[in-house]
Amino acid sequence: MRVFVTGATGFVGSAVVKELLDHGHSVLGLTRSDTGAEKLAAVGATVFRGDLDDLGSLQGGAASCDAVIHTGFNHDFTRFVESCEKDRHVIEAMGSVLAGSNRPMIVTSGIGLLRADRPVVESDTVTADIPRKATEEAVANIVAKGVNASVMRLPPSVHGAGDHGFVPLLINLAREKGFVACIEDGDNLWPAVHRLDAARAYRLAIEDHASQPAYHAVGEEGVAFADIAHTISVGLGLPFKSLSREHAKDYFGWFSHFAELDCCASSGRTQQVLGWLPREIGLIKDMQTAEYFDH
Repeated sequence: MRVFVTGATGFVGSAVVKELLDHGHSVLGLTRSDTGAEKLAAVGATVFRGDLDDLGSLQGGAASCDAVIHTGFNHDFTRFVESCEKDRHVIEAMGSVLAGSNRPMIVTSGIGLLRADRPVVESDTVTADIPRKATEEAVANIVAKGVNASVMRLPPSVHGAGDHGFVPLLINLAREKGFVACIEDGDNLWPAVHRLDAARAYRLAIEDHASQPAYHAVGEEGVAFADIAHTISVGLGLPFKSLSREHAKDYFGWFSHFAELDCCASSGRTQQVLGWLPREIGLIKDMQTAEYFDH
């Protein structure tokens, strides 16, 4: 298949591009920069110049391909609400040229939208009134219009070499504060997945023609936040402290919501339907052996 990939040079998107190419698919990769274009060309993808603000261009890319994988998202948390609404418009724009064609479209979403007192499963839907729900609302809207679209929910930690997500943020925060912290006992759970395992899930979902409304790229159902914090403490040689919720806000700031996130999640249905089994190393082992503390 010829697959249009947004976020094609990003941490997850670049792994998806390689996975697709390695399995005989061709890739039309979205990029807005010369550097991104060079990276895509170097791995054998076709370069598509544009960005998430140019909806017409995105429609053209989607219309020219057999499938779409949307991993692009603006992770500037100072403009989070705006970014979420932009994602809604991007999804609806690309979906508008796929309606009635049965060409699969996989849209990236997050496990953390679905907090529950049990492991979150693929059939769960977003009920919380939070900005990021715009993504899954947009997918539901285009499905209702005849688009073969599904969501791929990623955990709070998608890890591996080159990670610039939540774990590196916690490492940088610890360096800044001079110690590593968790909230109270730190027994809240973060699901995790290696980026290469996640990439395989995207590829298998496309090959399966997105037969499910939602997939979970979850390699580990829940890693205790305290274990992540302890690993950072050892890796940096900094003291570890348990903070009350009140004092934790001073330490974590805007990241407090994510630091207390507790969202154990299952990928059982995804594994069953796609024959997908996570095979890469887990988060803690990856933190200990990758480049997380080298910078």
